[in-house]
Order: sequence, then structure tokens, then C-alpha cells
Amino acid sequence: MEPATPYEDLDEASQVEVLRRVARGAADAYGLAVHRLEPVLHGYNTTFRVDTVRGGPLALRVNTNSKSTAEHVAAQQAWVHAIARDTDVRVPDAVAAPDGRTVVVAPCPEMGRDLLCVVNTWLDGPDVEQCDPEQAHALGRAMASLHAHARTVVLPEGAGLPAFDEPLFGDRNLLEGSLLLDDAGREVVDAAFARTRRAFAALAAEAEVVPLHADLHGANLKWHEGRLAVFDFDDAGVGAPVLDLAIATFYVRDSDPAVERGLWEGYAEVAPLPIGEEHVEPLLAARQLLLANSLLTTTTAPWRGQAVEYLGTTVDRLQRWLTTGRFVLGPAV
Repeated sequence: MEPATPYEDLDEASQVEVLRRVARGAADAYGLAVHRLEPVLHGYNTTFRVDTVRGGPLALRVNTNSKSTAEHVAAQQAWVHAIARDTDVRVPDAVAAPDGRTVVVAPCPEMGRDLLCVVNTWLDGPDVEQCDPEQAHALGRAMASLHAHARTVVLPEGAGLPAFDEPLFGDRNLLEGSLLLDDAGREVVDAAFARTRRAFAALAAEAEVVPLHADLHGANLKWHEGRLAVFDFDDAGVGAPVLDLAIATFYVRDSDPAVERGLWEGYAEVAPLPIGEEHVEPLLAARQLLLANSLLTTTTAPWRGQAVEYLGTTVDRLQRWLTTGRFVLGPAV
């Protein structure tokens, strides 16, 4: 008998079908009577819409590439439930299984391991994708509210979040010394790591740390009837609040300047801007390093082919930043 194709070598449709079976097992563990199970997104993780026999849709996420442990996911779900309960920030509330768990484990033989799965309430509206000034302003306000709430949240026993105290957030470093880079590229990456690590060290010495969403960009936001919603807390961790602002800024840099300005002004309407604004440019560069490194580890079919090209983009962006002191996404002007 021919050996089965490894999961990471399957095409996108085949990977989704593997994960559909995983999602079915997770739905059973949550006690859901499934009427329809449809894929919504096959990316870093894979999300399905679950329509139940008794009613409205739910979102079921299978953690495929996530580095989150069961302890981390329990913390994410506890925090998002507290946000839904205590604030006016719209989030997808955690759904519990009949035994009270908010994270379940489902086997995936094709990947040779068990996968963590969660279910959350459904959010209406399209993904924002690219913020306009109004949406960016709303995001700034929501972020400040999340930070204020994070200072008060008490996580349950057995739940905890990782520390964001270095550029790759604890991920295995596949960039430094990568054989996919030439000598010049490795020099740029090494210099970028050195500078971004200094920024993280400075923040550790001067800034408070709180739970952060750490991935606030348009693909994790919805806009419905003039209101913003925030979802996908899978990257949550504990860090300096300015890091959240820097990550969100990364995704709007080089768009209409009013968008980036709206993000920061929205935050300042709710709370004083956090300590560490002078470190924003190296934090943007750190985000670039993290994204490039993540592509080198992904099992998701559409992303695996992008890794080499994105490394070239990464080196170009980092070189411009090292030369000019300002991080930009587009070509130099």
C-alpha cells in the first residue's frame, strides 16, 4: 500500500476535508447537533461555521499552526468571555462544552497529533480587511478599552498567557542563519534582530505588562451596522500595551495617513497613550520578523509557497528601516 500523503503536502481542499473531520469530532465534544459545517477560513488556523439543528450559527476554530497550549487557549477563552460580560467591546463569546470546558482536544491522524478546538458565538458583518479612518478610530478606542479591562481580569486556575518579551514571542527562530537567505540577507536579519531585541529589553525595564490581543488588524475585525467587533484571540499574550498599538499600526502603515492617525487618536480618547511610543518603529520591524518566521513553520498549503518570496520582501523592508529609521511596507520613495 502506498503511504498516505503527509498533511503538509496536501492541497488546500484536501487539508480542509481533513480538518472538517476534526471539526466534526470537536462539535460532538461540545454537544452540538450539527446541521451544516462549512469552512470560513483556512489560514494560520482553520475556522468553520457551524449551523446547528436548533438554530443560529457558531464559529468553530481548529488550531492547526497555533503555538498556543491548552493553558493558553483556556486563558484566551476566559478573557474573551470576561470582555463580553464586562465591557461594551463586541467580541465572540466563548461557548462551553456540557462539562464546562471551553477548549476541547480532537484527534487528527493525518497530522499525527491531537488538535485544540474552540467554539465561539457568531459575529455578523464582513471582515474589515483594510481599515478606513472611522474604523481605525474605533479600533483605537476598543484597544484602549481592552487594555483597561486587561488590568482587572483574573484568569482561572490552569489558564495562562505567554510572555511577549522578545521579537518572535517565543517561537522557534528559523530566520537567523536561514539557508534560504544569502549572506547579505542574513546580515540584514541579524542587525534587525539586534535592534528589535534592544527595544523589547527597554520596554521590559520601563513599561507595565497586561494581556494583549496582539493581532489587531482588519482580518480580525468585523464592521456591522456602524460598530466594530474584535475576534481571534489566538495570539493573545502578556506584554507592554504599546506593542498592541505597534502591531495594529503595521497593518495600516503606508495607507491613508488619516488611518494611522485615527488609530492613535481613538486610543487617546479613552486612555493616555502607553509608555514606549519611541520604540514603535523597531516594534513594527519585529512584526515583520515574526511574520516571516511564521511562514517558515506553517503547514497550510496556500502559505507554504509564499515563504521564499516573502523572505525577500522582509529583507527589503528591514534594510530600508535600518537605513532610514522608519519602517514602511511599500517601496522606498
